[in-house]
Amino acid sequence: MSDSLASFTAPDSALGFLYQVRCALLWSLQRLRNESDFSVSLEALDDVAFEKEGTASELLQTKLHKNRSANLTDASPDLWKTIRVWLTASNSNVVQESTFLYLVTTEQASSGSIAAYLKQKQEDRDIDAAVTKLNNVAQTSTSSSNAEAYKAYLGISYEDRKKLVDRIIIIDNSPGINDLDALLKKEIFHAASREHQTTFLEYLEGWWYRRALHQLQNINSQDRILSEEIEAQMSDLRDQFKQDSLPISDDLLNYELDGKTAEAHQSLPFVQQIHLATTHKKRIAAAIRDYYRAFEQRSRWQRQDLLFVGDLSQYEKSLTEEWELVFSRIEDRIGHEATDEDKQTAAKEVLDWVEIANVNARIRPNVTEPFITRGSLHILSNELKIGWHPDFRQRLAHLLEGGAR
Repeated sequence: MSDSLASFTAPDSALGFLYQVRCALLWSLQRLRNESDFSVSLEALDDVAFEKEGTASELLQTKLHKNRSANLTDASPDLWKTIRVWLTASNSNVVQESTFLYLVTTEQASSGSIAAYLKQKQEDRDIDAAVTKLNNVAQTSTSSSNAEAYKAYLGISYEDRKKLVDRIIIIDNSPGINDLDALLKKEIFHAASREHQTTFLEYLEGWWYRRALHQLQNINSQDRILSEEIEAQMSDLRDQFKQDSLPISDDLLNYELDGKTAEAHQSLPFVQQIHLATTHKKRIAAAIRDYYRAFEQRSRWQRQDLLFVGDLSQYEKSLTEEWELVFSRIEDRIGHEATDEDKQTAAKEVLDWVEIANVNARIRPNVTEPFITRGSLHILSNELKIGWHPDFRQRLAHLLEGGAR
């Protein structure tokens, strides 16, 4: 990337926001250990805010830095910008005097600094010393970037400063964005077997990012992520990672077919199979959507090492046997003298059976998501192993001969 382009990018800011989102999940999981009724939000009251019964109980400012040196100085912009944010929140009555204010930073607080006097451990805390140093910095520092924060701080009474500072907790030397993996896995340790913890966390974070996105998009309507939602998602994923089940990706559950993907699949044999039964655009689009979702989900299971040897082949054998029963029954009914119209009607009936997905065969007993069944049937039809029209092999043989997928 050229220097001119690089000047318009903000990777540090993007990493900082992703760090904030991951911290919100970690703190939520930790909180669930002892508390079952709370809500969490991003960018609503602060970087991260925890509320209980509509009142903010904890606000978090998160700061991610590549440099972990002891540079959380007394005049640190991170410290003073954070104080200014909390002063503004306090003045607007968004937060109460009982609200704890956390600054979570990857930087280190040097000994004897303001930040060092405000660490979480009670034996480290010295509120009077912190206030004295804050007063001195605000009155003597010439930092222009902190000027507004100094003005806001000095604009409140000494007693109010002391009350504010007493609620501030500095958590320095916090894990970096990648180091959060170990802490998150610790929180989900009992939810999945050791070999599947990375995959479990990927599924949980996939849901969490989408839920956070929804909360941010609905921030004006006071959307909050409830502790019950997090517990329910954990419980659901826990069930999906049992031996009789498999996890379903949240993004595939909510996938909506776009025009580019639809167009890319139009020439594939499974779409041609549907054309022998119907030209209804919505039915064709639904088949492409299910094919894509099932193909992608099955690929993920394989990459994530969640399938046993023979799982897919046995599943496809069972699906094929189910199809043979339906297909043979309809073939028997229309007989050898069936007209083209009879055969197309028969093809529609078989396709109806696919769409209803009322098939006994499952890849695992508790994998009941219909798109897995429908999509897997379309995957088989894409290889012309099964089909809907009585003459599908003869009519579409040229696709295989031509090397189409």
